[in-house]
Amino acid sequence: MMNLKTEITKIHYSKEPSGLIFNVLKFCSIFYGIGSRTKNYLYDKGILKPKKVNAYVISVGNFTTGGVGKTPFVAELAKHFIDENKVKVAIVSRGYGGKLDNKNVNVISDGIDLYYKADMAGDEPYWLAVNLNMCAVLTCSNRYRAAKYAIEKLGVETIILDDGFQHRKLHRDLDIVLADSEKMFGNENLLPAGPLREGQEGFNRLDKLVIVSKNTDHTRAEKLAKILAKKCFQNAPNHIPNGEEKVCLCKIEPDYAYNIISGEHLQKGTDVTAISAIGQPEQFYNFLSEYNVCNKITFDDHHQYTIEDIENIEGNIITTEKDAVKLALLNKTNIYALKLKTVIDTDEILK
Repeated sequence: MMNLKTEITKIHYSKEPSGLIFNVLKFCSIFYGIGSRTKNYLYDKGILKPKKVNAYVISVGNFTTGGVGKTPFVAELAKHFIDENKVKVAIVSRGYGGKLDNKNVNVISDGIDLYYKADMAGDEPYWLAVNLNMCAVLTCSNRYRAAKYAIEKLGVETIILDDGFQHRKLHRDLDIVLADSEKMFGNENLLPAGPLREGQEGFNRLDKLVIVSKNTDHTRAEKLAKILAKKCFQNAPNHIPNGEEKVCLCKIEPDYAYNIISGEHLQKGTDVTAISAIGQPEQFYNFLSEYNVCNKITFDDHHQYTIEDIENIEGNIITTEKDAVKLALLNKTNIYALKLKTVIDTDEILK
């Protein structure tokens, strides 16, 4: 079930990567770095200029590839603007993993009606569309076009870019970057030798760094946030003393598991087979300590499930909500999704 992509991911998060594959990837990283630094230089110097739209734009992104926790964070942010600020919100995503042509502007949901299923929309946009009321969800590789469409056709006042930090073509009013408290920046190499999408120059333009703690004990993440506040922003041009106001915490914890067809809750201690196709499956498996996990099956990130993947699994299956939106298409009654709760201080993040 693993392919080269999965093996490369192991290299990305190895403390001391080595070997022929890593050396080849390291050589390729030189050219990736040149391209990344050149693009950022052109935007930083004003030679290339991002386009503005008539809305408040927030980008939520990360320095690394793989799952950091952007989707539940984006959902909580959208809820804040809808519930507290009473404004119409749209989430704009690239739509990775979906079958829709993302050269077009695709309205997954207008905030009321849902127009596509998970296989067409992509698992993350679909999950957001299903779990958020009164929030539009659109996909398009051209975020400017999608944002303009949301404003002009749907009356949107706030745009949230899902995975938008490196997409500099659209002006944003607030740049939020997420980092996983356990994985952090992996082996600290640029793609493809490491998970980094850009170098340390990215710290110079972010407004908030959010440390995501996917755990039941957040002590490590709290200490890490204090260390990064001092370490990462000492030389930034928009420096704040000690950087305390720039670093925040997001806590993601397991809540309960529910049947994806009936909604029935799964009793703690039940025997389960855990399956996932996400960027960092280990963290999901760690969340299952209250269940008796008999087997773990890991697929590649954004895997499109077929009935053959699960037909020989006996007993209950437990998976992530991200995977569940695709597995629901198979109409099996023995699949449960683990519900997570996300805790953020939106006032602190948005100030």
